[in-house]
Amino acid sequence: MTDWIEILRQQAETGERMARDVPAMLGNPDISEAQVRTLFSELEKQAEFVEKLRMALEKVGHDFPIVTAAEKLEERYADLAATVAEKLKAMRG
Repeated sequence: MTDWIEILRQQAETGERMARDVPAMLGNPDISEAQVRTLFSELEKQAEFVEKLRMALEKVGHDFPIVTAAEKLEERYADLAATVAEKLKAMRG
């Protein structure tokens, strides 16, 4: 049986780390456009994974607070991806 709560916990830890790391990465004056594109792609993949996780949590009937935590994590990844997209846009002039 899949331990959805443990997967959510691990994803939340990764999300917290990314919330700290992404601004530092974007603030690095030596970051390349290719690196920013790769970062954006990875954040999009994480957001998609967490969306699927949220849907799985809903499907198996987890409590509202658990589903809400997954929704917030999904939003965090979407917000990070949007921040990276803005950086990419700025780099392209």
